[in-house]
Amino acid sequence: MDLVAPVVVEPLRRRRCSECHRGPLDRMIVEYNAPVCLDCADLGHLVFLRRGDTALTRRAREASTLWAVVVRHNRRRTRYERQGLLVEEAALAEAERACLVDAEARAARRARDAVRRAAADAEITTALLAEILRLFPSCPADRATEIAVHASAKGSGRVGRTAAGRSLDRGAVTAAVRASVRHVDTPYDSLLMQGVPRHQARTRVAPAIEAVLRTWRQGGGTTSGRERG
Repeated sequence: MDLVAPVVVEPLRRRRCSECHRGPLDRMIVEYNAPVCLDCADLGHLVFLRRGDTALTRRAREASTLWAVVVRHNRRRTRYERQGLLVEEAALAEAERACLVDAEARAARRARDAVRRAAADAEITTALLAEILRLFPSCPADRATEIAVHASAKGSGRVGRTAAGRSLDRGAVTAAVRASVRHVDTPYDSLLMQGVPRHQARTRVAPAIEAVLRTWRQGGGTTSGRERG
């Protein structure tokens, strides 16, 4: 059987109850074109639940033997718009408890997912670090770690988060190392700050980058481009 809920109106102008003459009314129903307060309409024991929380609204409505829809007229849109529900207080309390249990369950699930994601992220970083050291055995360990962490940062869109990076594609890993050398071991950033166009700056520092990469591939120490200054 379809349920027909009472409709309660929040009046835009001052109204008094046609039965008990109390007013002005915050909420009322309309019977025979006359305003009736909630107490006279036998709805005064209900509590207001503002719209917005879909799960709470649904649960409170399902648990409430009697409930009503609260509306207000929007003059600009020339229509009545739903403001919330009137429900039994016990039903609202029951719905709030159920939603709280759900919230705790969701929080626990998010925590578990975060642990799994952190473990997966750590695996990506570890694998990338190992591949960097395999391709560039003379790269200092702390520097290789820095590159791997930077390149695999979650949400960064950097090489370590791409399909090629995760599959340890040689070109992708080398690109991550080259980018680090460009910014740390050459005056590239300073050139940009001096107004040198990016492509020209890259061309100017390319030999220094290749020198560092060659050293890291073959072994031996190196001095950064900034220190060479």
